Amino acid sequence: MRGQLTGRIGLILGTGGALAALPAVALAQDATAVIDAANSTAYIFNTLLFLIGGFLVMWMAAGFAMLEAGFVRTKNVSMQCLKNIMLYALAGLMFWAFGYDVLYAGASDFINFASMLEPGYPMEPVGLVGATDAATAALQGASLDTGYSVASDWFFQMVFCATTASIVSGTVAERIKFWPFFIFVAVLTAFIYPVVASWEWGAGFLDDRGFSDFAGSTLVHSTGGWAALMGAIIIGPRLGKYVGGKVIPIPASNIPLATLGMFILWLGWFGFNGASQLAAGTIGDVADVSRIFVNTNMAAAGGVIAAIVYTQLRYGKIDVTLAINGALAGLVAITAEPLAPSVGLSVIIGAIGSILACLTVPLLDKLKIDDVVGAIPVHLVAGIFGTLIVPLSNDGATYGVQALGVVSTGVFVSAVSALIWFILKLTIGLRPSEEDEIIGLDQAEVGVSAYPEFVAT
Repeated sequence: MRGQLTGRIGLILGTGGALAALPAVALAQDATAVIDAANSTAYIFNTLLFLIGGFLVMWMAAGFAMLEAGFVRTKNVSMQCLKNIMLYALAGLMFWAFGYDVLYAGASDFINFASMLEPGYPMEPVGLVGATDAATAALQGASLDTGYSVASDWFFQMVFCATTASIVSGTVAERIKFWPFFIFVAVLTAFIYPVVASWEWGAGFLDDRGFSDFAGSTLVHSTGGWAALMGAIIIGPRLGKYVGGKVIPIPASNIPLATLGMFILWLGWFGFNGASQLAAGTIGDVADVSRIFVNTNMAAAGGVIAAIVYTQLRYGKIDVTLAINGALAGLVAITAEPLAPSVGLSVIIGAIGSILACLTVPLLDKLKIDDVVGAIPVHLVAGIFGTLIVPLSNDGATYGVQALGVVSTGVFVSAVSALIWFILKLTIGLRPSEEDEIIGLDQAEVGVSAYPEFVAT
């Protein structure tokens, strides 16, 4: 009997203790639930930022296509459209197969064919975490610990990769065959761009030294610009561009189309720069994205006004093509640091980037470097300027390290690009025959004319 009573008293006391502990347990559970809810909310908004920014940047592919279709002659419009369709599709495949691993894991894990066969590849980079099991990779991709869906990050990074290839397309337009361009884009998107991006965004040596390139003035735009420059030099100018020491103007075929392309790119840039904040789960992050939108827009506006005023004063008439490229140069210049500057400084940065692009156009002609759409002045020159000027508004950056990033990118991309262009030139050839170039690549290679009513039958 005594033992039973003692047991009951113990049970009562234990139950009372447990009941007394219930409020504390409930509070702990409530706190955990609140934390999980906050993490889930941040995860959702961060992922949405990547996805919305990604499809805005994807829309830039249409902008590049329309810009180039407007700047080339009518006999080459279909070819430019085809090249832009192809390069976006190919960039996605190459970035899926190789580029994402290279960006985050480094070139040491360049190829992992076994992992490519897994259903989840590359939603979790194999070289970075060692996850080869598809189910494990999928779970890791959905973990709140990442702060965002890994698939959304892959998509966002992929469209940046495609943008780099688009830059090259316009420069070498009207005098390169389709298949050599196809091969170069494959190398650019699988290896060249991912390696450069890994130096900063993959926690590489530039990131270790404090290099700052918020959305890619150097990592994206000057990478495309250096590749384009090497291509323009090695391929040579279009027939009839430079005759007897004189520059023969080759007018754009469709200014309204080029203008549409510019505005599509301007719109896409809000995703390019805004989503590079990489987070939208807090009030501070969303406020920063808003400031990035404003600075991005105003830099483009400064670029337009600067180009209009410059061409009026320099040539006596306003050049609409330079006004178009002035907007783009302003956008490229602010891309390296679109958050820290004031609105006024953003306007100035965009305006200076635009003027530098305008000044580069006649310099290229003096050097007999034929850039059909002006991608080298816009993406390379304005990209370099935007990168170098970052310490003016960002105290965490230094001019020396920024210069190191610019030079490292220039040397690597130029060397590898020149090698690929030379190999293609010596093997399958880069240029079409003179006859094909004269009649236009729409007829010679594509077989579908963009403007058939203007083609003699």
